[in-house]
Amino acid sequence: MAEKLIDSGPVLLDLEPDGVARLRLNRPEASNGMDVPLLQALYRAILRCHGEPRVRAVLLTGEGPNFCAGGDVHTFAAKGEALPDYLREATSWLQISTSALMHLQAPVVAAVQGFAAGGGGFGMVCAADMVIAAESAKFLSGATRVGMVSDAGVSVTLVQLVGLRKAMEIVLTNPILTAAQALAIGLITRVVPDGALLAEGLALARSLAAGAPRALAAAKRLLWDGLGSGVEARLPEEARSVAELSGTADAREGLAAVIERRRPAFTGR
Repeated sequence: MAEKLIDSGPVLLDLEPDGVARLRLNRPEASNGMDVPLLQALYRAILRCHGEPRVRAVLLTGEGPNFCAGGDVHTFAAKGEALPDYLREATSWLQISTSALMHLQAPVVAAVQGFAAGGGGFGMVCAADMVIAAESAKFLSGATRVGMVSDAGVSVTLVQLVGLRKAMEIVLTNPILTAAQALAIGLITRVVPDGALLAEGLALARSLAAGAPRALAAAKRLLWDGLGSGVEARLPEEARSVAELSGTADAREGLAAVIERRRPAFTGR
C-alpha cells in the first residue's frame, strides 16, 4: 500500500512499496494551472523526493482531465499592473522546480493526458526524463500567443529534443500538437491508449525503479549535463563514472545476472 508523504494541497506525493513516487499536480478545477502556491508545493515535493532514499523512480501526473495548462491565466490577469512582480516570483519557483526535476537522481516519467501547455505543462514535459502520452493528449507552447516567452528551460530543452527549426515553429506559431505528432518529432517517448495511460506510466516507472539506482542516476546526470557540451568535454566524466560504478555491488550483480541468465536484483549499493 502506498505511503502518503504529502496528502493535501496543490501537489500530492505518495510512495509505492516498490520505490515509485507518485507526484501529482492537484488543481484539477484549474487544469492544474500554475500559481505561486502550486509552484512552491511542487518544489517542496521534489525536494522530498531528493531527500527520500527509498525513491527509485518518479511518476509525474496531473489530476483531472488535463496534465497542466501552464500558468494560471486567471490569476495572472487579476494581477493587473502588478503582474511583472508576481511573475518574477512565479518563474523563480518554476525555474528551481525544473532544475530540481532534472537533478533528481531517480528517473522521472511524465504521464500526460489532456493538455500539456505553457511553461508549466509543456516545460515539464521537456524536463522529464521520459514521457508517456495518452492518444488524445495535446501539447502547446503557447507563451508567445499571450505576449510572453517560454520558460522552464524550454529554450534549451526543446531545441535539443526536436531541433532548432521545429522548435522555432513550435514556439513562434504555437501549433497544438497531437500525441502522434509529438512522438514523431521526438518530443515524447511513447503514445498509449487513453485508458491505459496510468497503468503504462506505472509500469515504466516500476521497471526503472527495479534498475540499478546509482547507474541510472549517473546515466541521467551525464545526459542532462551534456546538453551544449562537446563530445570531448564529456569523455573524462563518462570514464570517471564508469570506473566508479564498476566497483559497486549492483555492477557485480548485473554481470552475474547476465552470465547466469536471470533477472538482476539491484540494491543501490
